[in-house]
Amino acid sequence: MRIPAHSVCTAIRDDIVSGVFERGSRLTEEQLARRYGVSRVPVREALRTLESEGFVVTRRHAGAHVAEPTEQEAADLLDMRALLEPLGAARAAQRRTEAHLKVLRGLVRLGQERARRGQGEDLRSLGGWFHETLAQASGSPALTALLTQLRHKIAWTYVVDQPVQPVEAWAEHGAIVDAVARGDAERARSLTALHAERSMVLHRLKSPGRGGVSVSQHAVNTASARN
Repeated sequence: MRIPAHSVCTAIRDDIVSGVFERGSRLTEEQLARRYGVSRVPVREALRTLESEGFVVTRRHAGAHVAEPTEQEAADLLDMRALLEPLGAARAAQRRTEAHLKVLRGLVRLGQERARRGQGEDLRSLGGWFHETLAQASGSPALTALLTQLRHKIAWTYVVDQPVQPVEAWAEHGAIVDAVARGDAERARSLTALHAERSMVLHRLKSPGRGGVSVSQHAVNTASARN
């Protein structure tokens, strides 16, 4: 059975983000096909997609390599997210469905509960699901795709600390959902912008090395990979 290229793309991206493939390292079709147990065709397609996303660069006469983000490029990621997440929240206030609200409210309840218990690792996952669902509620596939790509790149370039007061952070999530539920686009936008600004101080650049940021230069089970 042919493994779809998007599954291979997800597996390679995950390995880049986690540091399995170090920045600047070469990626050959043969190596990747063998690692993921697929033919070279879906690998070739996946590399083209990852190049368009900025995770891979193709060098003349040298083939595909993992990209080497600079400090400026990493900083730009946070600035772009700070602009796009508020837009997504405003759109969500106008276009969300009851299903979106149900999921968002459920995530806020879980987040507040885990925050009171000090379960940091659960909060990290819940926070990711919250922002992913909020983006989906915007009703804009293009915006959702951009925000998803930004989240991958931020995870690749930054270590994100837990907030000192996680209960307050999840109260901010709850306030955003309340604004979305009321259809108040401007309040949803402003609350999300403030939340994004506060979260910036929690991001620390990964050190050069496995998946780190450059300061000097500008069979895997793919069926279970995240889509």
